[in-house]
Order: sequence, then structure tokens, then C-alpha cells
Amino acid sequence: MSPDVPLLNDYKQDFLLKRFPQTVLGGPRLKLGYCAPPYIYVNQIILFLMPWILGGIGTLLYQLDILKDYHTAALSGGLMVLTASVIQGTSLYAKGKSVMVQRMLATDILAEEDKHEFTSCASAETVRFLIPGKKYVANTVFHSVLAGLVCGLGTWYLLPNRITLLYGSPGGTVILFILGWMTLCIGEYSLIVNTATETATFQTQDTYEITPLMRPLYIVFFVSVDLAHRFLVTVPALEQMNQILHVLFIFLPFLWALGTLPPPDALFLWAVEQVLVFGLGGSTMSTHLRLVVMFVISAATAVISYFIPSTIGVVLFMTGLGFLLSLNLSDMCFVFKHSVTRCRASTKSKALPSDSEKQFTWKECLVCIIMLGLALLETGLLHQYAVFSQVSRSSSQAIVGCILILLLLILCILREIQSIYIFGLFRNPLYPKDVQAVTVFLEKQAKLLKIGVLRRILLTLVTPFAMMAFLSLDSALQGLHSVSVSIGFTRAFRMVWQNTENALLETVIVSVAHLLISNTDSWWNRSLDTGIRLLLVGIICDRLIQLMSKLQFAITILVASWTEKKQHRKTTTTLCLLNLIFSPFTLVIIVFSTLLSSPLLTLFTLPVFLVGFPRPVQSWPGAVGTAASACADSVYYYQTVPRLTAALQTAMAAGSLGLLLPGSHYLGRFQDRLIWIMVLEHGYTYCCVNIKGLELQETSCHTAEAQRVDEVFESAFEQEENVKLYSLNKHFGNVLTPCTVLPVRLYSDARSVLSGIIDSHEHLKEFKDDLIKVLVWILVQYCSKRPCRPEHVDSSENKERTPVIILPALNSLPPPTPVEDTHSLNSLASDDWSDGSIFDDAPTINRGKEEQIQFNYLASTNLPIPGSVDSWRVDDHSTGTVLENDFYRTVLLGYPAVDKGKQEDVVYIPLVEFSCSQSRFLSLPEEWRSACVSVSKMKEMSSLFPEDWYRFVLKQLECFPSEEKSSSVLEEIAKDKSLKDLYVHTVMTCYVSLFGIDNMAPTPAHIQRVYNGILPWSSALDWLTEKPELFQLALKAFRYTLKLMIDKASLGRVEDFKELSTCLKEYDSDWYIGLVSDEKWKEAVLEEKPCLFSLGYDPNMGVYTGRVLTLQELMVHVGKLNAEAVRGQWANLSWELLYATNDDEERYSIQAHPLLLRNLTVQAADPPLGYPIFSSKPLTVRLC
Repeated sequence: MSPDVPLLNDYKQDFLLKRFPQTVLGGPRLKLGYCAPPYIYVNQIILFLMPWILGGIGTLLYQLDILKDYHTAALSGGLMVLTASVIQGTSLYAKGKSVMVQRMLATDILAEEDKHEFTSCASAETVRFLIPGKKYVANTVFHSVLAGLVCGLGTWYLLPNRITLLYGSPGGTVILFILGWMTLCIGEYSLIVNTATETATFQTQDTYEITPLMRPLYIVFFVSVDLAHRFLVTVPALEQMNQILHVLFIFLPFLWALGTLPPPDALFLWAVEQVLVFGLGGSTMSTHLRLVVMFVISAATAVISYFIPSTIGVVLFMTGLGFLLSLNLSDMCFVFKHSVTRCRASTKSKALPSDSEKQFTWKECLVCIIMLGLALLETGLLHQYAVFSQVSRSSSQAIVGCILILLLLILCILREIQSIYIFGLFRNPLYPKDVQAVTVFLEKQAKLLKIGVLRRILLTLVTPFAMMAFLSLDSALQGLHSVSVSIGFTRAFRMVWQNTENALLETVIVSVAHLLISNTDSWWNRSLDTGIRLLLVGIICDRLIQLMSKLQFAITILVASWTEKKQHRKTTTTLCLLNLIFSPFTLVIIVFSTLLSSPLLTLFTLPVFLVGFPRPVQSWPGAVGTAASACADSVYYYQTVPRLTAALQTAMAAGSLGLLLPGSHYLGRFQDRLIWIMVLEHGYTYCCVNIKGLELQETSCHTAEAQRVDEVFESAFEQEENVKLYSLNKHFGNVLTPCTVLPVRLYSDARSVLSGIIDSHEHLKEFKDDLIKVLVWILVQYCSKRPCRPEHVDSSENKERTPVIILPALNSLPPPTPVEDTHSLNSLASDDWSDGSIFDDAPTINRGKEEQIQFNYLASTNLPIPGSVDSWRVDDHSTGTVLENDFYRTVLLGYPAVDKGKQEDVVYIPLVEFSCSQSRFLSLPEEWRSACVSVSKMKEMSSLFPEDWYRFVLKQLECFPSEEKSSSVLEEIAKDKSLKDLYVHTVMTCYVSLFGIDNMAPTPAHIQRVYNGILPWSSALDWLTEKPELFQLALKAFRYTLKLMIDKASLGRVEDFKELSTCLKEYDSDWYIGLVSDEKWKEAVLEEKPCLFSLGYDPNMGVYTGRVLTLQELMVHVGKLNAEAVRGQWANLSWELLYATNDDEERYSIQAHPLLLRNLTVQAADPPLGYPIFSSKPLTVRLC
């Protein structure tokens, strides 16, 4: 890729140059790109200034002392409501007219979309162009009323006397008045005339017309502060805030145009999330619904704690609710629901979870109850101790603080030694050096995991109780509590369990500050209680972590744009110099973005930094895991996720992935697969994650970044023994920092070229011989596993079995047939049918007398319809008396019906006589016995049938329960000639169907076509395709034979029948051999079949390839990504696609970037902006 590829193509540049002025002005389209009548612009200017005109009337009356200020606001608001109603009514009238706007002919697509033909200044076409109107009538009314409210309050807000009273400067009043009304006009135009496309776009579609409310809501917020100051004059903070906001008010259009201020939906979710995390001690939630519900419950907890009169009651209430809300409540509800279901309907046990799952869940619940009881007991006792021991209370709290400092150091050390790098910079000397030696690596890693168990015990059992002791001994809980105490300590007791590591850090900082700041008159000790101190420290720590990540992200972009040749554009030098000259301004942008906890937006991923609008940690509006660009490769991630989740459980519990914070991103890599992991929610002993799978069919950009990922991991994990003990991270500037290696049972993907095997004449000749053997083996196995099964082979129990039909052999002569019966047979002489043997269903010309006699014999045997009442009958034949069961009789497609003249028409079936009574259990289905190959051809092909192999396969069967007599029975079955003839007929017919009637040596192309299910034309093709089950068995045998040929060429020849049988059994039990596109391939992957094989062809290289998937334990490299780099690139992606509509697949911002991993980051975004091929629902990872 050339580094000077346009950021936007010409089409998009023209589009953006038209859209951006419209966004700045709130909706007026003053740049159309074509010549429009002057009244189009005049009408838009009049509509734009209408609020100022109406507000100016009220302002003038107020300045003349005719009206009071609130009367002025009411007058302006009422006029605005009336005007807005007229505007919306005009729009509805224009929509109702049937005149359609005619498009002007144009070659440019963009111009064709925008050009309109206007007939007059008040025509329906003009009105529809100026005022598009609302989609819903309710919004028409609501927006009109809101427009009046905004205009009235805005008039009150911008009264000159009011502004002069705030600042005491007439010049400043004029500036604020003029620019303030410009802001109001922009907000009103967007609300009632034409809504501009906002740069701050959160939802991909504005279904409920929320976007028009964005600008008026910010105006109402500014005015509300002024109203509060009017009625609460004695509060100095409100006056200062009002003065600041009046100045900031005139910059609102600038902030709207830059996309710094969030839309209402994003603002709501962001505000709820920030208050829940930093004000109430909770965590970000995995879904928006959980977030809102948890916020309501947490806020109610803080409110209730304020009204509890007893101090001991407050402490116990905060402790209990803090612990319960930090648990995964959905799991608790799941247990409760199923326990109630089991009590109400014990018979429906199948609908409940398995016993192991219930025991595990109930065991967890029991542990939680015990922990809750111990926590309540500890806080209650220590609180009472603090009440009665005023002297030693402070010293006891100081001692607990020292213990917490020691715990923090120990936990930090134990966490850092679990990962490959200490603090992301120095290589851990205790970590195994080379992961290639899997056995040695796992042994060394097991030792580290034992240390991780100690860390987990300290973190989940010791540290929370130590912190609760610190809080319970605090003096602020001894007297009457205030609002600050209720908020601060509700958060503190919740954080102890919700995020123990962060809470420990905050508590240690507060404890150290208390020891260092001994002056009791200082602001820290006098004005703040411990709960509020912890709250402030928590916010500061979070913002400092964000600031460091944002600075690293900004520096990486600057350095990469200068040092990386492929990222060096013509404008790079200018941009770098500007950033250097205006570095204080750039730093201010980064700090402001940090304070708002909003992403640092890098425009087109260039070193142009903007403040993105605040949004939830998830960055996307949709529910997690509901959308993905699914394809055939998605199934591999479906199989991966459960195994990977189990491995993540061990790594997260041990601390191998570092500090687990909601919003953290991790990247997993193994073979050609890339896995994106995001932490959504964190609580006591659990963590919710979302796992995404990126595409396997790598593009050039994807490949370039994947290679860089491999380099980063290889430099970290694959080192020689003579490397320095404390080596540095060579890729420290990369957004990816290696963490650990996870052993996961996954599919390895191996591809090989089959040249020299599939095109070898020797191998192809053996292939034909082996195919017949495999066909025999598969058909025998199929028949032995059919539902009809012998329970015993003892002859004494023959009376309880279904009798077998024993008829004279088809080559023996039956008794003479009456002359009248031969007449009907003679009429069939012209038909090409023969029934001399089981193969003689094929067409033939000459008939012998023996064949006619045999037909006459069958005609004299009255065979009832299968399944009829008279299905059991005793017939006397020369061979003896036989019980017949017509269940085994089926009409065969190859045999003609016999016309008996005046007798009743009956279908006659030549039935096979088995010399062994047990042969019927291995007999082929009767619908497979029809013939389609000529007798001569069948006799010729039958010489290829491997009789020794056939007998060997039969003797190896284990379908008879009685082991003592099964061998003798199988010996008798193997000698049954009739059964063998059936197999010869079916096997050789399938053989002809697969290779054709000419029996020529197969070519590689022929093998691939048949492997794919495309059979050559032959007389047996229709015969086989009409039997779907047999067709699948034949295709399965063909594929098994191909795999056998490849294995023989690679591993050596098969020595004897036993080895061949073992090999085929392995294929049947441990392999799926088929096509990657088959549904059964996906099923085999999900069922975790040990091995899979597929044949392919590479048209570029002109070679045949084999693909083998093997289920084995693989090493998955996992690294932590810079969360702010991900959020910043996602913010640019949202702006670029939703606002600039720059969806060019070759755009600059999606090209490979070795340090930012830009292409992979774009892929991992939620659809429709990103395109991961797999995205999981929120997955709960238990950390205990």
C-alpha cells in the first residue's frame, strides 16, 4: 500500500464538504453542490433566525420594562410553540400532496441524489426539501412543545440585564448575547426544521428520532444551572458555575461540530456507568439492562442507608448489601429458579441442570452464605469494639492499615511473577523460557500456578476481611451519619468485594496519606471522611491509569507515523511539527479526554488528536454477542470458546493476565487464528468476558499484522537459555504486551500438497483394489449395526425368534408348472428380464427354459402383501415345511409382475435362500438388490471381489452377544454363498457407479470429483442415486479409501487384513473424512471428533491438497492490548463510517499498522462497522 493513498476519495470529499457545514449550523443546507434558486437559501435563513426574532420581541419588551423576565420567557416560548406547530403542519401538508419531485439528469451519483427541481418558493417540493418533517406524530407534538420551552428559557437565559449582572461588562454582554442566540438558533433549527447529521453518532440508525433532542437538551442543562442560581443566590459555587457555563454556552456549536458532546443515549449510559462505578462502588455491566437495574438497586442502597437510625444497623446493612451486590446475581437467580421448579415439579428433572452443576452451584451459594455471615460478624464486633474503645480505635486502624500495605506488596509481587513481563517491561526470570518444550513448560507453569493459588486465597479470603476491619474501625461511622458518609461508605463496603485489588490500592493510599498528613486542621482530615477520601482516590487512580494509556497511545502514533516508512505520508512532517509546537494544546486535549473518560479520537488514525464523545466502556450500542459476520470458519471458534474459557479461568485466577478491569482487551493467537477477548464485568470471584473470533482467510493487511503479532509473542516466549536474566521487552512501544501462554485443547490445522501421491499410477491402481475392500467393510459394518439384532444364538430358542424364509436355491429346478401358467410368462419373452441368479436382473436377450420354469414356480406360490393379516402360513415344498414371514418380502424394482390371467394380480418376489439362519441379520436391504448392470459385466466384475477379505471381515464382527457361539455362527455366515452373492452384487454395482462402466484407471481429477460427490455417468448412476443411504455409504467408502491411500504413501504399506481392519475402525471412530462445506463437518468439529480430513485443489498452484484437523493441546499466546488505543481507533471508526461514510475497503485507516494493529482492531469492532466472524454472548468466568 502506498502511504499517500487518499484519506477520502473524491466522491466522499465532496460529500463531507457538504455535510460538515450543515452539521455546524444545525441543519441548513447552504452548500448544495449545484445552482439552486435564491429563495431556497433565503427561506432557510428565515427559518434559522425565527427563534431569535421571536425571542427578540420578548427581550425588547423586557428591556423597555413592559414585561417581567418570566413573562418575557412565557411570551417567547408561546410564540415559538405556535411557529413550530405551523412549520410542522406545513410539512405534513406538503407530504400529503401527490406531486413528486422530479430528479434532474446528472452523471454524478451524489449530485443525482441531491438535485431537486423547484417550481416556486412555496411549492410542495420546496417545503419537502426545507422541512423533511417527523416520522411519528407524537414526535411532531413533543418537539414543537420542547422548541417553545427551549426558546422561552433561552430568552430568559440571555437577557442582557442578567448577563451584565453576572459579568459587569457591557462589551462582554453584547458578545455573549449575539453568540448565545446563534447557539439557540442552531439548537432550534435542528429540532423543528431539519436535523443535521451529528459527528457524535452512537446508534447506526435513529429509529426513535433521538438525534434532534441532542442540542436542545444541552441548552436546557445550561439554563437549568442559571435557574438554580436565580433561586439559590446564597450558594457561591452556583454563581461561579453559572459564569463559566455562560461563556461555555457560546462554544456549544464548536463542541457539537467536533463531536465532543455525546448524544442523549450514549450520555445516559455513560453517566449511569460512571456513577455506578465511582459513586456507588459497582462495576460496568455486561448488558445495558443489567447496568440500569444494578444502578437503581445500588442507588437505593445508598438512600436507604441514610435513613437507618442505628449506627450498627448502617454498618451491617452496608456490609451485607455490598457483598450481595458484588456477586453474579444472575447465577443466584438461576439457582433459585431451578430449586423452585424442582420443588413444584420433581418429575420434570430433565429440564433441570445436571447433578454436578447443581452441586457446584449450591456449593458456591453455601460458601457465599458463610462468607456473608463472617463479614457481618466481623464488622459488627469491630464496630462495637470501636464504640467502647475510643482511645485504641485510631491505633487499631493504623495497625490494620500497615497490614494492608504489606498485603498490597505481596499481592502485587505474586501477580507480576505470573506473567512473562514484570510491569510490561522486564522479562520475568521465573517464567519458563521456551514454550516449545511443552512438557517442561507445563511443569514449570504448574509451579507458578501454585503460587497463584496462594495469591487467590489472599485476595478473596484475607484481604476483604482486613479492609472491612479498617472501615469498621473508622470514626465516621460512630456518630450520626451524613449524606457523604452514606455515599462514601456504601461505595467503600461494596468495593471491598466488587474489585478487591483496586479497593486495596485505594485503602492503602488513604492509610498512607493519613499517616503522612498529621495536621488535623488540614482540608484532607477536616472536610473529608474516609468514604469520600476513598471515592476521590478511586477516581484519581482511574484517571491516572487512563492518562498513562492515552499518552502511550499518542506517542505510539507520533513515533510510528515518523519511523514507519509505510505510515510516512507527505503531511506527516507537518503534522509532527504542529504537534511539537502545540504540544501543550495536545496535552490539554489528552487530559480533557481523560477527565471525561472518553476515547482519544485520532482522525483517520493520523497524529491529529480530538476528544471523542463519552460513551460506555463497551463502545457499542448493541447487545454483546448478538451480531457477527458468520461464515464457514466460525464453527472453529464455537469449538474453541468453551475450552478457552476454562483456560482463562485458571489464568485469571492466578493473575497471569494482570489487573482485571472492565474494558480491558486481550488478544489470543494460535496457528492461523486470532481471538479477541474483552472484559465486560468484574465482581467477587467472577468475571464476564466477550470472545470474538477474527477471520481465518487472511488479507494482506491481516497477514502483515498477524506476522507482527507472531514476532511479538515469539520474542517473548521462545527464548534460548543463554539470554540475559532480565531482558527488556523489545516491543514495548507496541499496543500489545505479551502476558502468558494457555494450554487449550483445540484443532490444529495442517495442510499438505498431495503431489506424488494422488497422481501416482501405482497408488491409483492400489486405490481401485482397496476401494472394493473398504466397500465390503463399510457395508458389513452397516448391516451388522442395523436395528434388527439377535439376542441369542442358541438353537433351543429358535421358537421365540422370527422365523426365516427358506426357499429352494435359485439355481435348482422346482416342480413342473401347469401349462396355463406358462402362457403369461411367454408373453414376457420380449421383455429383457432375467432371474437366473441374484445378478440376473439386468437386461438380456436370450432366455433359457430353466429360467421360465423358475418363474412358473414362483408364480404358483401365492405371496400375500407384506404386512397383511395373512402373513404367517405353512407351505409344503420339496425342501420341507417352512414358516414364512412376509415382513421380509419387498417388491423389487428389477423383476416383472406375473400376469395370472383370471386370477387375482399378485406381485411375486424371488426370495433368497440363506444356508445359515443367522445370515438374515447381515443381509442387505432388499431395495438394494435390484440390478442395473448386465449379467456378463457383473460376472466379469465379480472376479475382483476379495472373498478372503469378506470372510475376514465377517469373522471380526461383534454383533452377537454370546461370545462362546458367535465365532461358530460367524463361520457359518461366512460360508453362506447366497449372502456373499448379495454383497458381490451390491459392492460391484457401487464400484461401477464410482468408476464408470469402463473400469479405467482413475485420474486425480476424477478422484476429486467423486470425493466431492460428483459421480461419472454410467448405467448404475441412477440406480445408486435413487438409494440415498447406499449412496452415502459408497461415498464414505471412497473417501476412506483416499485417506488410506495417503496414509499408505506417507506411513508405509498395510501388512495384513488385521492392520487394514484396525485402520478402517480408526477412520470410523476417530475421523471425519468429507468436505469442509458439509454440515457434518461442522457437527464433527462441535462434537470434537479427534481428526478431520478434507481433499482440496489449489487452482493457483495447480496442485491437490489435503487438510487435516487434529484435536490436541495447543499453546495459545495471550497478550494485553492498550485499552485506550482500542477505544481511540474504534471512535475514529465510528466517526469515519457513520458520519463521513468512508466505507472504502482500501481506505487508509484500515491498512496494516505494525504498532497499532489497526486492521485487527477494526475487524474486532461490533458489526456493522467491524466484521468478526464469531462473537460470544457474555461468558462468566469463575475466579475461584
